[in-house]
Amino acid sequence: MLKVTVLGTRGIPGVLGGVETHCQNLYPEIVRQSGSEVTVIARSPYVGYKTAEYQGVQLRTVTAPKKKSLEAIIHSVFAAMTTLTDGSDIVHVHAIGPGLVVPLLRLAGKKVVFTHHGPDYDRQKWGRMAKMVLKLGEKLAVKFASEVIVISEVINQLIKGKYGRENAHLIHNGVNLPKALDQATSDAVLAQYDLTPKGYLVAVGRFVEEKGFHDLIQAYQQSGISKPLVLVGDADHPTPYSESLKQKARETEGVILTGFLKGDALQAVFSQAGLYVMPSYHEGLPIALLEAMSFSLPAIVSDIPANLEVALEREVYFPVSDVAALTDKLILKQHETYCDYRSHLKKYDWAMIAGQTQAVYNKITGN
Repeated sequence: MLKVTVLGTRGIPGVLGGVETHCQNLYPEIVRQSGSEVTVIARSPYVGYKTAEYQGVQLRTVTAPKKKSLEAIIHSVFAAMTTLTDGSDIVHVHAIGPGLVVPLLRLAGKKVVFTHHGPDYDRQKWGRMAKMVLKLGEKLAVKFASEVIVISEVINQLIKGKYGRENAHLIHNGVNLPKALDQATSDAVLAQYDLTPKGYLVAVGRFVEEKGFHDLIQAYQQSGISKPLVLVGDADHPTPYSESLKQKARETEGVILTGFLKGDALQAVFSQAGLYVMPSYHEGLPIALLEAMSFSLPAIVSDIPANLEVALEREVYFPVSDVAALTDKLILKQHETYCDYRSHLKKYDWAMIAGQTQAVYNKITGN
């Protein structure tokens, strides 16, 4: 039985974020399929436990300052140090910021799997120094990891071109097909925000520049659409951008802010929308889009490479940051309420993804 320690995530379960959703779905499935012992190390400010268990996955926390410029790297160093004595066969590191510790782990004799979730240095929130550190993390992780996993072909081509890494494993993000919510629960959640099923637009994500919600609010305002626009999310750390975005939302008639939602509340608001919008400037492989597809929501998404890789119909896409084009799409698609994505979703199955990831573990351990 393999023993795997995971770092690079804020924590599971119920913590908003692409890496967090990835880990929350992947590791319970790996435990179910293989019986491997998996421990996920969380960042203490984001979870309410010191140690816990989630669907067979062991959880424990390591301290982290809740400050965006220091949080990931300081937590990753502390987490990496704990793996030196925890008896783990493999350390699985997620994302390029935490990737800085990969050489340290290899020097300590650890077998390391690194999953590249996207070039985070392209995010608008980072300053020049932070971008340099993230690029260094990417370089060190890709060059020194025992095995590298990429979640999209876009990222695969990126690391081939920059670092000559030819043997990365392409293993997509996944999505679960939704389970029906109790009708009374769903109705109560929607009533809280004065919403009706299929009677509103929804966008989901953290309030950071690269999600493009400022473009969405502007386009919604210009469109004159009468249906409410629901923004599900907030910022991990209050910033001038997040505060100005929320102020703009409060000043725009029809925009509803729910804050972070999880569990039944998130599913109720997300799944009952009439239209999903993703105006992102940057994504790895967007789990929120896959989730919207699992709910059969018509979508409008920016034409960034990660979104194009999902290969939806051409009319779904608009040029990134083009508010006028987004406005036109909102007007055109405002009355749509259903889309069948079953053929698209076949390759985003978590059971298959867990098997592919376990195969990578078996490869480096010789099992």
